[in-house]
Amino acid sequence: MNNRKELLSGKTKYVIALLLLVLFSLVFFVNTNSDFDLSRREVLLRRIGHEVLLQSGDSTSRVLPIKKIAENEYQISFEKEFSFVTDSLVNTTQRLLVKDYHVSDYIVNVINCDNSSVAYGYAISKNKKEDILACVGRKQPIACYKINIKFKPSDVVTANYKYYLGGLAFLLLIGFVFWKLKPKKQLPKIDNNKLFTFGSVMFDAQKRQLEINKETIDLTATETRLLLIFASSPNETIERSRLQKEIWEDEGVIVGRSLDMFISKLRKKLELDPNINIVVVRGKGYKLEVDS
Repeated sequence: MNNRKELLSGKTKYVIALLLLVLFSLVFFVNTNSDFDLSRREVLLRRIGHEVLLQSGDSTSRVLPIKKIAENEYQISFEKEFSFVTDSLVNTTQRLLVKDYHVSDYIVNVINCDNSSVAYGYAISKNKKEDILACVGRKQPIACYKINIKFKPSDVVTANYKYYLGGLAFLLLIGFVFWKLKPKKQLPKIDNNKLFTFGSVMFDAQKRQLEINKETIDLTATETRLLLIFASSPNETIERSRLQKEIWEDEGVIVGRSLDMFISKLRKKLELDPNINIVVVRGKGYKLEVDS
């Protein structure tokens, strides 16, 4: 018995350790994946700045470091002044940002450095019918510009939640499998064909009968199953949970009041022998007391 307990304890520790390892790996993966996605996005934004300069005929000046100016909003700034064609800017952002798997909707505003006014702006949506484009086909004059791109919130976060949910589902699956495979507690085997004698009572489980002082008393199937447990362990406390489990679990429903009712019926049928009684052991269960 101790070996079984040690084996179960070892398996439990193993599964708990496995679950913690999977959870840690999941959190590490999500955080790493999030950082990678954001870094990749900044590279794409630098590429947009690079192509904007090339389209204006500038192949030597630098695209300055990308700034995150707000949650989900970035700014592309430049070393020198340049001009741009609105159609080219729209096409460039669409072509490059499609490589960011977490981007669906975004708004682009080209800011004039001198007065912070919006020189040009447009909105792109996953649903093309919701795109907002204006002043296409026009070339903007040479000036100092900054390009602000604001992404629809929760693009990366939503994807990470999917990883979390998937990982949690995996953990629940492992827990469920372990619970189903966990060895059930072995209960004492009871011989249904055995004749039991205690006091002046003879109990025939097969015939479902009691014989007390030459008087025969019939038992129901449930009363027989209940008395079998008591008769197999006279003067020993039987846990209430065990009685409920062995008698009603197979039927799918366990009702506490039912046990009390059948105990009461058995008591009445055993009353012919005053030395036999089923007593309550408070906080534990019941006991079939047999006085010598």
